[in-house]
Amino acid sequence: MAAAGGAERYFTRWYKPDVKGRPCEDFCVLQHSNRICVITLAEAHPLLQSGKTIKSINYQISANCSRLQNKVSGKSKRGAQFLTELAPLCRISSSDGEEYTIYSCIRGRLIEVNENILSNPAILQEKPSTEGYIAVVLPKFEESKSITQGLLTQKEYEEVLLKRLNSSS
Repeated sequence: MAAAGGAERYFTRWYKPDVKGRPCEDFCVLQHSNRICVITLAEAHPLLQSGKTIKSINYQISANCSRLQNKVSGKSKRGAQFLTELAPLCRISSSDGEEYTIYSCIRGRLIEVNENILSNPAILQEKPSTEGYIAVVLPKFEESKSITQGLLTQKEYEEVLLKRLNSSS
């Protein structure tokens, strides 16, 4: 993780493995010291495994809801869509026909989605924790401490990866 020099200093990494019971669909939440959270794919996510090519990324969640229509204004972030932990952020299709739904993993206001990955999906795989992030979410101030309760620390996540490795061998 040499590229994430700046990210390591100000961000704490939290992990949510096997979201919605789907094996290895792991997400990483980078929590900044100012409480802003960046949602990214965790290292073990199937989309980051070799041989996967991303075909499309879609922020249109349903007929009436597109994350691209999220318009935020002012200091109080008026107009931001409110997300629950299992709110879908986008759907990503890979060239092998698989589709993955990316979830928020935390409660808060959607500050922005990364539109750069729409025109350049490869950065999602090349730089998942920097330019290839999915979205930025701002938890409520009074929830910013408790937001990470259901998430794993980097050390706990590494233990999950180790267990997976051992159970598959």
